Amino acid sequence: MAKKEAVDARHYDVIRAPHITEKATLLSEHNAVVFKVANDATKPQIKEAVEALYGVKVTGVNTIVVKGKTKRWKGKPYKRTDQKKAIVTLAEGQQIDITEGVG
Repeated sequence: MAKKEAVDARHYDVIRAPHITEKATLLSEHNAVVFKVANDATKPQIKEAVEALYGVKVTGVNTIVVKGKTKRWKGKPYKRTDQKKAIVTLAEGQQIDITEGVG
């Protein structure tokens, strides 16, 4: 494992949770992990947070903004909030086990 950087409270504000789906599991075969991140998080902030929290080397970050759907509840329309996801590509030989706690 790479040397851990100083873990700061702001890193927990950037990385909200791992995004666990069938598609995200398939990406893990290509050394990539998917996270839900803050809507205002930038790629350098995401890279810094993942490296600090998990102690791994990140080679790339791709982001996706998923627009919230318009739904109806009891006949009244409402809009789900927008979400931002980050696909984080790790260096060769690095891996993150998202089933265990952040340490």
